This record gives sequence, structure tokens and C-alpha cells, in this order.
Amino acid sequence: MSAETVLKEMSAKADPKAVEMMARFGISSRNTLGLSIPTLRGMAKRLGRNHGLALALWKSGIHEAKILAAMVDDPAKVTEKQMDNWVEEIDSWDVCDGCCGSLFDKTPFAYDKAAEWSERKEEFVKRAGYVLMAELAVHDKEAVDKKFLGFFEALERGSTDGRNFVEKAVNGAIRQIGKRNLRLNKEAQNLAVRISRLDSPSAKWVASDALRELRSRTVQARLRRSS
Repeated sequence: MSAETVLKEMSAKADPKAVEMMARFGISSRNTLGLSIPTLRGMAKRLGRNHGLALALWKSGIHEAKILAAMVDDPAKVTEKQMDNWVEEIDSWDVCDGCCGSLFDKTPFAYDKAAEWSERKEEFVKRAGYVLMAELAVHDKEAVDKKFLGFFEALERGSTDGRNFVEKAVNGAIRQIGKRNLRLNKEAQNLAVRISRLDSPSAKWVASDALRELRSRTVQARLRRSS
């Protein structure tokens, strides 16, 4: 199916009221149609993996087309240059998270890009670095602990950023890493305690919220059962 056909189908499903609702949750309304994630997932399942289609959908500049592009792209054909180009064009947290969780984390460049992007100044590029850390913690079941411990310095640094979309991503990465196993849970708690001592309101929130979940009975019981 051509990109033109896919875009026509998406435009036919546009919902202006949904766009207004999305804006209330901090989602960009620029070139946005108002399509839901389940709708996009259904389209992606039907379309299958298609690198050329993904590139064309992204190039359209339409908000939901970018999310769909990440869903249908072939990770094996994605280059570092493509990842850098795409991440620099992200203007909304849902596109950022969708790219990281549907595509970027499945590429061989994921760990390097997570570290690299976390050092960038642009809000959504920086967020992408931390979201990618979280997605890798969830999806890369075979990864050794050392890979995630290597992110700790960047997580501590990012905890003081202060921007909403960055601090929430830092928090999410710490929590997801700390839920992989008992060792990483202990290390993530120690990291959060160190972060809590920083002279930064953002860092203190990141730490307290992460510790609340990492120390919870639910998480501790699950980790003990799986150890």
C-alpha cells in the first residue's frame, strides 16, 4: 500500500474533538488528526513491516503518521542517521515514546543512542535518551545488568533537568531498570537515594516517586518470585 493511500485513510478518520482532548494531555496539535493508538496499531498490523513506507509516512509531517511510521519500519534497515534525523524532528512526547518503544529500542544502536541523546539539550531529544533506557529495560530480556548500570551517571545528571518531559522520563527509566531483578532493584534504590540528596526540586521528586514503586510490596514480591 502506498503512503498516499495510507494518509488518505488516516485523514478520513480524523477527529478534531480528539485533537482538542489530546492537547489537554500535552500532545502537540500541530498537523494532528486525532487518531487513537489502537487505531494506529490496527493499521500497522495490517500493513506489516515496510521501511520505504515508514520513511514516506514520516516525511509527511503528520503527527499520527510519524507514530505509525515507527510501528511499521523495519529495525534491521534503520540507520543511525535516520534515528538522529527523526529524533531531532520530534515535537511531542507521544511521538517520542512511540519511536523509542516501537522501533529505536529494537535497533543495534539503541544503547549508544540512549547514552548519547541523554546528553543533548533539546527537550525531546533528551527525553528520547531516557525513554529509550526505560524501553530497553522492559524489552531487552537478555541484557546483562552492566548495560543498565552504565546508564546511572546519566540518570543522576538528568534528574536535575527540571523540564517536565525530561524528569518524567528519568523517573520512568529508574523505575523500569529497578524492576528487572533484585540486584538492579537494590542499585536503582541506591541511585534514587543519591539523587534525593541533590539540591534540586526535580531530583527530589524523581527520587521519591521512584523509591515509592521500587520499595513497594508488589514489586518486591514479584522480584523475589522471579529470582
